[in-house]
Amino acid sequence: MGYLIREERDVRLSRLRAIMKVHKLDAVLVYYDEFNIGNGWYLTGWCPQFESGAVLVPAEGEPMILGGPESEPFAKLDSAITETRNFPVFMVPDEEYPNAVIIDFPALFSELSGRLGKIARVGLVGAGRMPAECYSQITEGFKGVELVDITQAYVELRYIKSPWEINHIREAFKLADHCYEAMKKAVAPGATEIEVAAAGEYAARSRGASGFGFSAIVGSGRRSNAVVPTASSKKLEAGELVMIGLAPKISGYAGVVGDLLPVTGQPTPRQSDCIKYLKEAFALTREQLVPGKTGREIDAPARAYFEKVGFTKYLVCPFVHTIGLHEAESPFFGPGSDDVLQPGMTVCVDVSYFGHPEFNGARIETGYEITDKGAVPFSSMMDDMFNRI
Repeated sequence: MGYLIREERDVRLSRLRAIMKVHKLDAVLVYYDEFNIGNGWYLTGWCPQFESGAVLVPAEGEPMILGGPESEPFAKLDSAITETRNFPVFMVPDEEYPNAVIIDFPALFSELSGRLGKIARVGLVGAGRMPAECYSQITEGFKGVELVDITQAYVELRYIKSPWEINHIREAFKLADHCYEAMKKAVAPGATEIEVAAAGEYAARSRGASGFGFSAIVGSGRRSNAVVPTASSKKLEAGELVMIGLAPKISGYAGVVGDLLPVTGQPTPRQSDCIKYLKEAFALTREQLVPGKTGREIDAPARAYFEKVGFTKYLVCPFVHTIGLHEAESPFFGPGSDDVLQPGMTVCVDVSYFGHPEFNGARIETGYEITDKGAVPFSSMMDDMFNRI
């Protein structure tokens, strides 16, 4: 069963074709793989396993998926785009598929020319993420055609979320609340980090999660300095803090939760100070989620606070990022950002620091829908917890 409804797909194709018209493009190739899911998923509601590929959108006619033989049946069942072509460059290296129809880019160019007439300009999305061999085969196969990088214009289509998207993100955050409660309950001396992660993952999958935006983050003691530590077999120890994070997805759209928990249930006075620093910065940032503000304006108050308390040198990440098909995606509202917060955006306040000599690493995170009237929490529970100092 596919995740992307046809009505949403058609709106997205029409918006892409409007960009194509501005750039006088005859077709667009949107590259994707398992690590760069978002751009392909935006048009298909689908991503292959093992193989990579591209979505080809002609100026007129049906789009198609360019991939490999293993993903072809999967695409025909679950993708919002079901016409497919197979290419060696997208396949598992050295694997053989004797019953598959496999073509190359010159053959695709010939087919498109027959359908569209003369092809002069083709747009590329994600060219900077393509393997060198993939890019080389495209340029050779489309020899004589001007290739135009439209990645930024395409990515900006994803900045403002539709009501359909926001509904799925909100449902994903409801899942994240369940994950948080399960992980918090699993935190105890002697439990392994993997056991804590398993509790959150089970809470998500058993309630219908389609996947995760990142592998579960569980880092106790000094392991929290790793910024995004995946769960290990290390046992939690009394007196430690443990940093947790999970990003369950609904129909490909992510929610998230991140927190810092005392292993014994009650923080020491100094651990309370550690958590207070996070919450102070969180509250300052939360206040800046006002439509019309730029990234640098949103970032400034918490950054000044961390400078005041001597934490600036422990900062790795800015305090606000967008959430959607990826747990963290463009735009990122950091100290050098002139991106403007707009109604229809979905963002996370993600306050963290790492490498502190006493507190190690720490992160708290939850998300908001931006409306004309300001920020609406996706999780009232986490919003209340993080804004209660």
